Amino acid sequence: MENLSVIILFLFVLFTLLGTGVWVGLALMGVAWVGMELFTTRPVGDVMITTIWSASSSWTLTALPLFIWMGEILFRTRLSEDMFRGLSPWMARLPGGLVHTNIVGCTVFAAVSGSSAATLTTVGKMSIPELRRRNYPERMIIGTLAGAATLGLMIPPSLTLIVYGVTTNESITKLFFAGIVPGLVLAGMFMGYVAIYSRISGKWSPDEEPRMSIAQKIQNSRFLIPVLILITVVIGSMYLGYATATEAAAFGVIGGLVLAASQGSLTWKTFTESLMGATRTSAMIALILAGAAFLSLSMGFTGLPRGLANLIADWDLSRFELLMVLLVFYIILGCFLDGISSVVLTMAVVEPMIRDAGIDIIWFGIFIVVVVEMAQITPPIGFNLFVLQGMTNHEMSFIARASIPMFLIMVVMVFVLILFPDIATWLPENIRQRPS
Repeated sequence: MENLSVIILFLFVLFTLLGTGVWVGLALMGVAWVGMELFTTRPVGDVMITTIWSASSSWTLTALPLFIWMGEILFRTRLSEDMFRGLSPWMARLPGGLVHTNIVGCTVFAAVSGSSAATLTTVGKMSIPELRRRNYPERMIIGTLAGAATLGLMIPPSLTLIVYGVTTNESITKLFFAGIVPGLVLAGMFMGYVAIYSRISGKWSPDEEPRMSIAQKIQNSRFLIPVLILITVVIGSMYLGYATATEAAAFGVIGGLVLAASQGSLTWKTFTESLMGATRTSAMIALILAGAAFLSLSMGFTGLPRGLANLIADWDLSRFELLMVLLVFYIILGCFLDGISSVVLTMAVVEPMIRDAGIDIIWFGIFIVVVVEMAQITPPIGFNLFVLQGMTNHEMSFIARASIPMFLIMVVMVFVLILFPDIATWLPENIRQRPS
């Protein structure tokens, strides 16, 4: 009963602050401040300063702004146009045709971006006009783009996995490699859905693409070479043990600048815009992490994490039942908070439960990312829905309905992860890793 009162108090303060428009990071600090004032006699100001400084000065966190900057640089190059020219000849003959460029394009760009929003915007600007011009179903164009863009949260370098790794003090390199196979499996499930839908739908009548010879397809594939080289350098340097996540991110930034310069799109304006865009995004995430660190400390003083862990232990839930409870919990939470906020806000309570239940913390990182991906396309705060609305001028209800099949596929992916955990754990258990 005491734990319930504390939860209600914290939630009341949190949603009051969020409802009045206070930034998420500052709202977390406000809740933590209330908890410290009520449950400890320690000087709150001193504790807050120490905790925020410790959270902000983490060396592991250095990878975050670098990967964000790399994505911003590439967002301002001709990469998206080149990707479509390189991918479309190979996708045209598959069942579902060029709609697959949404999924494959998002998968490729996710591997150099790390951001769902950057992936969605870049690939959307490339594919939406082309697919519309060829008379593909509008709902399929919008739905696949909304769902596939979430792959930016899973396929490394993933900003959400970096935040999760910092929050749980786990290896970011291992988390990155844990996300590769599940990300590819999820992309394959999206493509399978498109192929089946194109065969059974009576509304599927796009314009036929002109046939190309193998030589012509290979010639067009040269446009993919720069981005594939960049992916190989960033991920390969980590996989082979030559670089930590932070060092690989630095390689990515240098590679992005070289790529932009080689395309002739690196001007002083694009350079400063990319730098300022990365600075704004990094500062926002760092503030959220600092607030979450202070909240974690405050909640420790209340005894809430331990109390909730004991409560769930008293329920005697199996691992599967616990995961189902958390699945529903994060889907509901994702209706109101963005993915990174959901992760940092809840880890102080959820992490002890997961460890006590004997669930692999690396595997759980991928589990939580899949669920957070759902939140990107879940009304009313689904961020990808807002981005798509701005790009297409469709009603929010239309975009949300178009995204439902992708949401359901992600739910299926959760059960695939539970049934076959090696999908996420085999690769990180078999990589060489340099100490951070």
